Amino acid sequence: MNRFERLFSELPSDVESVLITSDVNRRYFTGMKSSAGTVLAFRDKAYLIIDFRYIEKARATVKSAEVIEQKKLMAQINELMKEHGVCNTAIEAQTMTVSTLNMYRSSLEGVEINDTDMLSNAINNLRAVKDEDELVCIKKAQEIAEAAFENVLSFIKPGVTEREIALELDRQMLERGAEAMSFETIALAGANTSMPHGVPSDKAVESGEFVLMDFGAVYNGYHSDMTRTVCVGKPTEEMEKVYNIVLEAQQAALEAAHGGITGSELDKIARDIIKAAGYGEYFGHSLGHGVGMEIHEKPNASESNKDILKSGAVVTVEPGIYLPGKFGVRIEDFVILTENGCVNLTKCAKNIISL
Repeated sequence: MNRFERLFSELPSDVESVLITSDVNRRYFTGMKSSAGTVLAFRDKAYLIIDFRYIEKARATVKSAEVIEQKKLMAQINELMKEHGVCNTAIEAQTMTVSTLNMYRSSLEGVEINDTDMLSNAINNLRAVKDEDELVCIKKAQEIAEAAFENVLSFIKPGVTEREIALELDRQMLERGAEAMSFETIALAGANTSMPHGVPSDKAVESGEFVLMDFGAVYNGYHSDMTRTVCVGKPTEEMEKVYNIVLEAQQAALEAAHGGITGSELDKIARDIIKAAGYGEYFGHSLGHGVGMEIHEKPNASESNKDILKSGAVVTVEPGIYLPGKFGVRIEDFVILTENGCVNLTKCAKNIISL
């Protein structure tokens, strides 16, 4: 089945059509990146209605839907609804604005609009399990990010600033074929590493400090995500102790990860190790999250997620300990869940690196 067929198989049988307007989901279903366009899909056929700026590219790129040049969008949608004999549609309630919904309600003739979370949830569930084409892109994105990391290690030394490290990581990823960064690259040093999502500053690296880097590349629309914490010079005993606790927690979670475990069960495995070591209050975020066309998507490995993580999902495993005013450690890999375990897409070393 193609993605449209899989989507309709997830929806109630009385849903006759769907309107997909968000950039990410439009790309997921058509394979084309654009900042505009409307997908109108019926159970027997799908259409991409898109304006003149993208029409040539769309006709050359999109294979899963008939491409129509946008002239008068609402009139074109009404015509297609009548042609297919359809009187209801579902919209992406989690991304469509109220004003856009009101426009559809006032413009569609005799069409009932389902504005519940039904369609958004179905798409999120579909995207949570990656197909082979998606995995190829995710693996390539990770290869780009890891190559950048290996090269940036020789760049990190006393006197280099957090901002310079972040910029160098970005440059390395872009040179290797990244279309963008997965998110704003995080590079922190010294006491700043205790802030899980700190912003790189002009603070210079000093000898004996941790440097925490959280970054990823986008390749053909798909993200990678990894974190490594390295030391410039020799770490203190406390730094080594905390690092090894985080590493133990991550390794235990990686060994337990598989399709069929719940998000909360996986989170608990790592969290219990950190709690037992006396640092539970310093691990304040969830163990992991799904990664794909967005850097945070379903499923989550969190204390509150009682849902089963399915085989084929790609999730991060990223425990951390953050000691305010002193330092923090996070180690993050991301994996493909399988029935019997997981495939770790992050290949670079995790032992404490002293530069």
